[in-house]
Amino acid sequence: MDGARGHLSDDTAGAAGFMRVYQPHLRYYYLVNESAFSEEELAQRDTPLSGILEVEKASKDADALQEAVQHLAARIRAHPEKARLDEVITRWLKRHLKRLGAEAEKALEQVNSLVEDNAMLAENLQTWAEKERQKGEQRGRQENARETAINLLALGLLDDDQIAQTTGLPLDEVKLCRPRIDR
Repeated sequence: MDGARGHLSDDTAGAAGFMRVYQPHLRYYYLVNESAFSEEELAQRDTPLSGILEVEKASKDADALQEAVQHLAARIRAHPEKARLDEVITRWLKRHLKRLGAEAEKALEQVNSLVEDNAMLAENLQTWAEKERQKGEQRGRQENARETAINLLALGLLDDDQIAQTTGLPLDEVKLCRPRIDR
């Protein structure tokens, strides 16, 4: 039996050795559970880490993101290790915003320091937020125009050209709405 166990552990060690190249090598000092903190708790903890968590939580709302970045920059400014923190967190923020989209990435192209380039960053994030708002409004207007076209098609009182003229939609798009009505 001992021989079998020895043989088994040799096989296991060989397999583990073979798989070792696929094992990730990560350096984590602390596990931080973001969802464990409410926004109020994060606001009370005046640390760069709480600022990073605020930025992560605010990423879906451009205005909230801008405010969170401002708070984060203030926390870095007040920290004794601000030079190193600024370098690391600015690099992280650039990667984070890159994941949010190309427009956000453009907002950071010229930013090298969250602390020193704060005004430029705030202006760029404001421009990005405004563009996102405009895109949302445009999508809303287009969706309303499509719904109006569908309703007008259902009434059957106007032809496609008249509906296109009324809604402001291109004629091709009005024609695409027709199959929804013909069902």
